[in-house]
Amino acid sequence: MLASAMPPLLETDSGSVPEAPTNADATGVSKAILLDLALKLAHVSPGITTESAAQSMHLTQMLTATLLEQLRAEQLLEVLGKDGFGYRYAISQRGRERAARLLDIAGYIGPAPVSLASYQQMLQWQMAKTTPISPAQIKEVLADLILPQDAIDVAGLAISSGRSLFMSGPPGNGKTSVGHQLHKALEGHIWIPHAIAVDQNIIRLFDPQCHEVVEHGAGKHQIVDKRWVKIRRPFIVAGGEMTLESLDLAYLSSAHYYEAPLHMKANGGTFLIDDFGRQHVAPAELLNRWIIPLEHRIDFLTLHTGQKIQVPFLMQLIIATNLNPKDVTDPAFLRRIGYRLQIPSPTPDIYRDIFTRYAASCDVQATDTVLTWLLNRYQTSGKELRACEPRDLIERVRDICHHHGRELKIDEQLLQLAWEGYFGSETV
Repeated sequence: MLASAMPPLLETDSGSVPEAPTNADATGVSKAILLDLALKLAHVSPGITTESAAQSMHLTQMLTATLLEQLRAEQLLEVLGKDGFGYRYAISQRGRERAARLLDIAGYIGPAPVSLASYQQMLQWQMAKTTPISPAQIKEVLADLILPQDAIDVAGLAISSGRSLFMSGPPGNGKTSVGHQLHKALEGHIWIPHAIAVDQNIIRLFDPQCHEVVEHGAGKHQIVDKRWVKIRRPFIVAGGEMTLESLDLAYLSSAHYYEAPLHMKANGGTFLIDDFGRQHVAPAELLNRWIIPLEHRIDFLTLHTGQKIQVPFLMQLIIATNLNPKDVTDPAFLRRIGYRLQIPSPTPDIYRDIFTRYAASCDVQATDTVLTWLLNRYQTSGKELRACEPRDLIERVRDICHHHGRELKIDEQLLQLAWEGYFGSETV
């Protein structure tokens, strides 16, 4: 990989920002890609201007003007008149015919892409500059969860080292919550591209449903390369709906470009695989899919032509399962996992603590008598304690009180009704 693939950076009061390219060579992608993108834009946007094209393609007006002028010189565009500091254009018949052919090959229209090499180097550079996570930060983000100290230590080691974490244990005891809270320890922001070019193929990476944009602090100044967007470090969850196909590039046949898979969108942040073992694919197949990424911190994705590309796998990978690890893993996979953590069901004392804390957060008190009654109710029903159930039962007591227009309180009668509404009259 060439060192020149790293986009040039400028220092501002808010930190480093990618510098806007002033000519096509400085973009890191072929000029043909930029010209094709501008022509397709003119095809779908009658009467485009230099300014509107620059805004759509996320390029400077100077560079955009150069591209549009070349298209005009090739008789693909026609000048309609002056518009501010640029011109207003219309696509010619020749340009329309060429654009139609281009759209049949690659239908992407939007921000100009960056090269795959630029994306790789920029991500690696940013990850190398992340601030180390301290034990105090781990303690703070996990403060709302009641966990054994050894569990806090293992979770902290995983997140501070950047190694993967495999969590197991009965359902309802906080594995997903641990994943959510650990992500909060990943402070800071990263820059990612809107799209990536691989030869003539375009991969859309930025996803407003997965990525939260933050202000970069440089305003609308032309120095910023707007092909890049500053986001909070992403947190992406995949559950039982995950398939092998969802872990590869999604080729949008109607639009003729690619959508990045979820784990690629999670780069720089956290990727939580929840309910592992309950996907519509054999666990062994998913495990084999993760061997290379876990071992080498890279992944290989396949274009619809069969060409494979290498992308970084730089994220906090957390896997959670309610099943017996022996049933959904194998030694080769576990050997590559950074840390393993079993989260057991709470003891009666821990259950009391969870119940009392949640009740206090609702400005209501749970007496020792009521808690003793509730724990006896678990024992007589033969039901195992779950860490999520204090919250769930209190919320159902709240529903009952609200339904009857009463002030929230917790007593045995209300808990009995909440119990039956939550578990059913007969414990299953």
